[in-house]
Amino acid sequence: MSFMRSNRSSRVIPKRLLAILFASAVVPSLALAQADIRAMTRPVEPDTQQMKKERVETQAVEGAAEGTVEPAGQPGGIVPSGGVELYQRMGAALPPAPPEKPYGGPVDEAYGAYQRGLFVTALDRALTRAGAGDAAAQTLVAEMMTKGQGIKRDAKAAAFWYQKAAEGGDPAAMFQYSMLLMTGRDVPRDKKKADEFMRKAAEAGNSSAQFNWAQIVVSDNPGEKGLHMALPFYEKSAAQGVADAQYAVAQLYVSLKDMPAEKKSKAREWLERAAKAGFDTAQLDMGVWLVNGVGGERDYDKGFEWMRVAAHRGNVVAQNKLAHLYIEALGTRPNPVEAAKWYVLSRRAGLQDPALEDFYLGINEETQKQAIEAANRFRRGTTLVSSQPGQSIQ
Repeated sequence: MSFMRSNRSSRVIPKRLLAILFASAVVPSLALAQADIRAMTRPVEPDTQQMKKERVETQAVEGAAEGTVEPAGQPGGIVPSGGVELYQRMGAALPPAPPEKPYGGPVDEAYGAYQRGLFVTALDRALTRAGAGDAAAQTLVAEMMTKGQGIKRDAKAAAFWYQKAAEGGDPAAMFQYSMLLMTGRDVPRDKKKADEFMRKAAEAGNSSAQFNWAQIVVSDNPGEKGLHMALPFYEKSAAQGVADAQYAVAQLYVSLKDMPAEKKSKAREWLERAAKAGFDTAQLDMGVWLVNGVGGERDYDKGFEWMRVAAHRGNVVAQNKLAHLYIEALGTRPNPVEAAKWYVLSRRAGLQDPALEDFYLGINEETQKQAIEAANRFRRGTTLVSSQPGQSIQ
């Protein structure tokens, strides 16, 4: 088993980032945990590479897929992870809010105007406070200049205000400024300073910074030592609802040596929260864990359902494994057309599987035809690759 997403502004959560992170440190432990009774294995995606010694960041292709522009002066178009939209990716229901206490402090008129969509008013009031050194107001000005709210977009001016607010101790600004320093976008690229502000933002409680700082710690400290050092930051970020962090916590709880039994017992719970938040790699692994009995009892029916969810979301590995589940009738009735359909889809995406290829060539031409038609319907609206019955999938 080895081990991916959301776009927030210009920041991109890297698909397969955790897969690369844990490829060498976690997989062996998982293999031991499952012994030799696994009902299915987890193939590594064809473009997965071992983690580089440099910092862990996403690849240019992910940014291109999301429509982002490659940062100038940044090798390989690297874009760092930027957290997630928490309320869209929350893995569990929030507890009831506590009763509001009467507030007798000063009213933030700038932010109030911003929330009501009165951007010109908000900017006017925020600029006055920003010029006087108010870090929160400086962050608001930077955000509005970045988005072009109440003023023409001005990335360089926004970078200036992010820097001022970061130096003034605002956690959100420290995170944003760190990302600018990582990419060299609108400010000189400075890894050392970027790490410093990312660490400070993480320690100040910013959930996205906590996840990113954990990634940096792992990258700079290979092996289990780095994973242990990063775990507290993953845990804090996970507790605030970052699905990528929840996924990381689940993998580390089940895989790291000397992990307390109490934490190991919660591994599947964290993975399920990430899966329910819509994180497709977590959905894939939830299916694999349930089928194989990792982190708890086997449940073929639920494992099949999670695998099906991930496959329908376009996860290529899940499509591949779903084909196996249909063939082996694990959690579902055997269905050669569905099995061949999901194999066709995963094979077109580049994931080879000799066993499924043999299965496909062994079914009759009519079943192959039905499978290809079903695959084409699933991929409607995209460029479809046709295949003649009796031939391997191209």
